[in-house]
Amino acid sequence: MVKRIGVLTSGGDAPGMNAAIRAVTRVALNSGLEVFGVYNGYKGMVEGYIEPLTKAAVGDIIDRGGTILGSARLPEFKDESVRLKAVEQLHKRGIEAIVVIGGDGSYRGAQALTDMGINCIGLPGTIDNDITSTDYTIGFDTALMTIVDAVDKLRDTSSSHHRCSVVEVMGNRCGDLAIWAGIACGAEIVCTSETGFEETEILERLRDLDVIRKKRHAIVIISEKMTDVHQFARKISLNTGFSGRATVLGHVQRGGSPTPSDRVLASRMGEKAVDLLMQGIGGQCVGIKDNRIISTPIEEALNIPRASRKQLQNLFDRLV
Repeated sequence: MVKRIGVLTSGGDAPGMNAAIRAVTRVALNSGLEVFGVYNGYKGMVEGYIEPLTKAAVGDIIDRGGTILGSARLPEFKDESVRLKAVEQLHKRGIEAIVVIGGDGSYRGAQALTDMGINCIGLPGTIDNDITSTDYTIGFDTALMTIVDAVDKLRDTSSSHHRCSVVEVMGNRCGDLAIWAGIACGAEIVCTSETGFEETEILERLRDLDVIRKKRHAIVIISEKMTDVHQFARKISLNTGFSGRATVLGHVQRGGSPTPSDRVLASRMGEKAVDLLMQGIGGQCVGIKDNRIISTPIEEALNIPRASRKQLQNLFDRLV
């Protein structure tokens, strides 16, 4: 049976990562395993930045955003020669398995290590909710709450000045943050990679909201990288009765104390990861489906098509 495991966070940070680190560490220690923290992701693994973790080391972190282990990107990790250095560092410390918390790029690294004899389990830590093998990712709920809080505040000032607030949110490959926020905030228009961005059509809809429906304000939520929101806000001012203002929430969406939902989700997933490693299983990623914690082979998970959000989009359209 495995005796020593490591845990690392990789890619962009997400609220709830610390809760997952805590769960992995404490479940493993309570099961008689030794746990090591790998700092700064795969880069730290290659460089040997690896230290033992204790229960005390992960105390008082469940409510903290970010990741105490740090994160760094290492594109070179796709090269076998670089991964061999990482494996050597693990072997020197007797570490037999790793829990990897991150997105799809982190999963690919976990699969590559598993193929080299280091069993790895992936946990979905990303605010975008763009891992298709799970209903929800660690950090999504917290990021959504951050967006909703910001948009609610923008609505107050927008209605006072007859403005249209254009809000850019993260998720260029997955529009979940935009569509969920649009429904939760009562936005007038939502643009995602699925809906597309039709500038002329949106301007016409805004003119209708102003002239026909006599709206005091409008909220437009747009997924990142779809358009220049500042330039589009200026066009709103020139072509409609609204005064256009753009707000790019940016990395503020990654920060903050994780919601109770993210803390519980991370804890449940961390427990599952340790249980799998204790069974000698690697090359799997943990997810949640219909409120059940499940595991899926990483290679299969990376090839699951993204489910259409048409049902959510239809709901949004009927609520406008």
